[in-house]
Amino acid sequence: MQSAFSHFLQQHGADQATLDQALTEATFLELPTRHILLHQGEHVEHAFFLVEGICHACYLTENGRQFSKEFYWEQEMLIGFESLTTDAPSPFLLETLSASQLVAIPLSVIKQWRAQHHPLYLHLLERQLQFKEHKERFMILHSPEERFTLFCEHFPELCQRINDQQMASYLGITATSLSRIRKRLSLP
Repeated sequence: MQSAFSHFLQQHGADQATLDQALTEATFLELPTRHILLHQGEHVEHAFFLVEGICHACYLTENGRQFSKEFYWEQEMLIGFESLTTDAPSPFLLETLSASQLVAIPLSVIKQWRAQHHPLYLHLLERQLQFKEHKERFMILHSPEERFTLFCEHFPELCQRINDQQMASYLGITATSLSRIRKRLSLP
């Protein structure tokens, strides 16, 4: 677990001192399926590196609806940049969707990298911006059927690991619409 985290940080600009600091401050976690890492509205204290498993970030409405923000899988950083930069409570819930191994890094460490204009922070931020740009383009330029097809093509393993409600929410459609799309495409 530690070596995967170290390798990721080194790939994204961590020097030895930064790596040593991150490893000293990190907590290694093994969590079960459906473990809530962060409640919506809760003060954010950690960022996470997902070594193994799958996590889901979603927005919950007052009337009980859930809207998928993002899925995360192996070798990804989970950072709530809005909370990091504004000290606001988390606008989303973050949970494991499978048994998962994670590394928890105090948000204060990430804030320190930000204040120092550390190259690692810049790489993490740029990576997040690229993901957001891709998702925006995905949602705007494609029909629901195209989004479903592209999602399945690009993330076939993820399609097997999430339920229809989660997939539909991520695609910006209802579970009923997803069922109709599957039927039109003759998919299970």
